[in-house]
Amino acid sequence: MILPKDFERYFRERWRDEDVEALLAGLDSEPAVSIRVNPRRLPADAEPEGADGRVPWCPEGVYLKERPLFTADPLLHAGAYYVQEASSMFLSHVMRTIFHFSFFTFHCQAVLDLCAAPGGKSTLLRSLLPDDCLLVSNEPNRARCQVLAENMAKWGHPNVLVTQAYARDIAKALKRKLFFDLVVADVPCSGEGMMRKEEEAVRQWSPAFVAECAALQRSIIEDIWPALRPGGVLIYSTCTFNPEEDEENVEWIARELGATILPIPVEPGWGIKGDLRSQASPVNVYHFLPGQVRGEGFFCAVLRKQGEEARIVKNGDLIDTFSRLQTLPTDLLDAPGAPRVELSLTDAIRYLQREALILPPDAPRGIVQACYGGQRLGLMKNLGTRANNLYPKEWRIRSGFTVPHTLFTRSC
Repeated sequence: MILPKDFERYFRERWRDEDVEALLAGLDSEPAVSIRVNPRRLPADAEPEGADGRVPWCPEGVYLKERPLFTADPLLHAGAYYVQEASSMFLSHVMRTIFHFSFFTFHCQAVLDLCAAPGGKSTLLRSLLPDDCLLVSNEPNRARCQVLAENMAKWGHPNVLVTQAYARDIAKALKRKLFFDLVVADVPCSGEGMMRKEEEAVRQWSPAFVAECAALQRSIIEDIWPALRPGGVLIYSTCTFNPEEDEENVEWIARELGATILPIPVEPGWGIKGDLRSQASPVNVYHFLPGQVRGEGFFCAVLRKQGEEARIVKNGDLIDTFSRLQTLPTDLLDAPGAPRVELSLTDAIRYLQREALILPPDAPRGIVQACYGGQRLGLMKNLGTRANNLYPKEWRIRSGFTVPHTLFTRSC
């Protein structure tokens, strides 16, 4: 890989030489491919075709030997699994640790995923949170928010709100009242951890861009901080390596906003690094470096807001509160009580391409749930002589040459 100008020098001034050498070697290695199973739809230990081991910090995560054509698999569109980079699945271990050690002294009622698109962390959160816990999955960018709403609809859970808003707008809508028990902030960053996959991450990098991103991240956290209740938890993450966006911002949050940095136990064999600064007192942070872990670059820290635990806004007020913001529907694929019609693999792909289908003569009339492998895909209106395809137009598979394929060959 041809790295940006000043990249190596920047890190040699801040890291130990052996860590810099490990990073440079890792950036020249091949990326891994991984998926995460939806435990509401498949067993957590379900083994896909081409499996190549489990993600150690996430029981539902599986590595694949090679990247298949995911678009051709109806079970992906059904929300039976999600294609997610393995390092970011560390959120699974963090969440399980939080609940295991009872960082919350009362039931977790409301969670905000602040920068949620395309949906990897929100789908993971929704799988781990109690069913009665409300998840607000937010993305300020309009186009990315549409993708987020699609992925949350496919994952499938009624207790989700997808919103399009900036952090300051959310705090303003809540009138600076304390609401969320947990905020996950995977903040926009310089993207150093994605350099193996995205050429734009290489082109845009510079020390000035790093400083710009670090300032933006502090602004975002400062804006949302009033919406996190005292005693609540912030999970701060980036897909970058540098200390300005990582360790230094975590220290700034703790110092300026009032928080305690929490330790998260990790296994030595996982290859996760701690504070990488060569000249600073270490803090509890977690670095994923390509080549050291089987995944992309990722950084995470967990902080608890200081103060007495309190809640002012009730869950029942949330819909009214967020009516002042833009909310997107996540119920376009479900009709409670609708009869289910199982499709063949070929017809499932045709349905997802939004083609017309003729259902068997004994299929129920009216609104039916199109399914494949026991998993719902979406809705149809069966008129008998034909079935109107109600799959959302903007979600359809656009390629007309898709060869149907599935990673999971047994019905669940």
